[in-house]
Amino acid sequence: MGMQTAFSATPPYEAADIMGGLYGDGFITCKGAFSRAWAKQLGEDVAVLFDEARHQPGGALERGPNRYYVEIHPERLRGFLDIVTHPWFCAVCASVLGPDYKIVEVGFDVPGPGAMHQPWHRDFAAPEATLRARRLDSLAFNLTTVDVTEAMGPLEIAPGTQWDSLAGGDPMFPDRSLWPRYEARRQRKAPRMGDMSARSALTIHRGTANTSQQARPVLVVGVDAPGAVNAARHDLQLSEAFAATVPEDVVRHLDQRTVARLEPIVQEHTIAGLLQGMAQPVAA
Repeated sequence: MGMQTAFSATPPYEAADIMGGLYGDGFITCKGAFSRAWAKQLGEDVAVLFDEARHQPGGALERGPNRYYVEIHPERLRGFLDIVTHPWFCAVCASVLGPDYKIVEVGFDVPGPGAMHQPWHRDFAAPEATLRARRLDSLAFNLTTVDVTEAMGPLEIAPGTQWDSLAGGDPMFPDRSLWPRYEARRQRKAPRMGDMSARSALTIHRGTANTSQQARPVLVVGVDAPGAVNAARHDLQLSEAFAATVPEDVVRHLDQRTVARLEPIVQEHTIAGLLQGMAQPVAA
C-alpha cells in the first residue's frame, strides 16, 4: 500500500518536506491536527447540512450511486476558522501556493452504504501551469468525520500521477488501458478523526465501495494559487454579520462575496463521469 508523508500537529513545518510530499506523491497528512471531540463536532455540523441539502433542489450533487457532494457556507461550520488558521494548513498553502493563496471551496463528500467503486480520475483537467510549467496551483484539504475502515470504501490514490498529461483522451478520466499503472501504484487511505490531509486534486484517485452500514463523510477545503481558475466553479459566501467577526489575515485569503443574508449555492462542480458506478471489484 506504500507510505505517505505524515506530519505531527506541532510546528515548525519545513517547506521542503511539504513540497517534497505534494510534488512527489501528491498527498500529505497531518496526524491529530484536531482533537476527536472537535472532529465529532464537525461530524454533527456536516450531518445537519447534509440533511438540509437533500431537501433543497440541487443541494446535494450525485457523484455516483449513493455518493454525494455538498458545497456549503463556511460559517455553518463551527470549526471553520480553526481549520483555516491551523499552522499546518497555513504552512502548506504558503509553501506550495505562495503567500497570496485563496480559499475557494468548502464542501463535503458523503459516500454512503452501497456506494460503488469509482473509476480512476482527477477532479478537474490539469492546467497549463502543471502540464507545462510543472507547478501545482491548487490543493484540496480533507478532514474525515469518522475513523475510516476498509469496509467504508476508503480513498485510493496513485502517487505521483498529478503530472500525468492524459493527452489525447479525456483530461479527467484516464483510459482503461492506463489503469494497470494506477493499480500498481495505489495507496489506500484510512484517516482517523482529527487528521487533516492535503493533496493535489490532479493526483489520480478513486473512492472504493462502501460495504459497511455507515457513511464516510469527509470535509473538503479547496485552495488556489494566484492565477488559478477553480473559484469559478464555486460560490464562497460570508454573511455580513459573520464577515465582521473574521480576522483580516483570514479574510485576505478568502475568495468570497459578502452578502446581507446567505443565499442558496448553485453548484457548478459537476463531474458527469462519476455518475455511473463500476461493477467490477477493486483489486485487493
